[in-house]
Amino acid sequence: MNSTSGIILAISLIIIMFGMGLSLTLSDFKRVVTYPKAMIIGLVCQMLLLPMIGYFIAVSLSLSPTTAIGIMLLSACPGGPTSNMLTYMAKGDLALSVSLTAVSSIISILTIPFIIQFALKEFSNETMAITVDAITMVKQLMVIVIIPVGIGMLIKSKFETFANKMEKPVKIASAIIFVLVIIGVTISVKDVFMSYLSEAGLPAILLNVSTMTIGFLMAVVFKLTRPQAISISIETGIQNGTLAITLATIALNNAEYSIVPAIYGLLMFITATVIIFIRKPLGVKDGLSLEKDPAN
Repeated sequence: MNSTSGIILAISLIIIMFGMGLSLTLSDFKRVVTYPKAMIIGLVCQMLLLPMIGYFIAVSLSLSPTTAIGIMLLSACPGGPTSNMLTYMAKGDLALSVSLTAVSSIISILTIPFIIQFALKEFSNETMAITVDAITMVKQLMVIVIIPVGIGMLIKSKFETFANKMEKPVKIASAIIFVLVIIGVTISVKDVFMSYLSEAGLPAILLNVSTMTIGFLMAVVFKLTRPQAISISIETGIQNGTLAITLATIALNNAEYSIVPAIYGLLMFITATVIIFIRKPLGVKDGLSLEKDPAN
């Protein structure tokens, strides 16, 4: 996407994050800390399983060095605000989603250079000093996620009746914005979509679908609640494609590495939409709070 599209997307996400905050309280986040199993499983899926799956896809499909590095670059990135928005719309555990985004973003400041360095050496026999603009990442996280959610939570704590009345209109507005975002992303890449798709479509969709599936199955295996399973699935499968594109073009100075993140950024909305409409997966407990869940 161009800079204008990026700004529009950021503003849209800020509005949605504010709406999310109206449905959250501090107790939601306290439960994540008090009963950390879901948080630990989510981080394992994001920080360990995701790069491993990315590497397996790159090797098993015998991808070109450019595409393989693009896959690894994408798998190294944390979840972004888009994952929070989709979790909200899919009725997942929003506090868990926001917490996973924040923690994984901080951890990835350390892990991204290591994973990219490994990918460069493994697939192109190159080495390059990789640095991540940690300050910029933290600023983006604060502006797009933390501050809007915090303001929404503050309003809910002070004006609970108003926040409850706004919940339905905000959800409707979020759905409208979501549709507009998909349309905007599609338009922004329409000229190069087919060429991107032929080069990176299969590995991108495989990474997306496989990681979302494994994240969900991990939650099932460890007997987490349905909202927690949805959150972990989305957080594992929806990566910060904008960060991956930025790293490709600025840190690695190679725009070709951004092909996979670019096509992935569009395809992930399609698979996430399926998750939004399939809200009753089999085998996962529903309607349980963390306090009442003995599995935690």
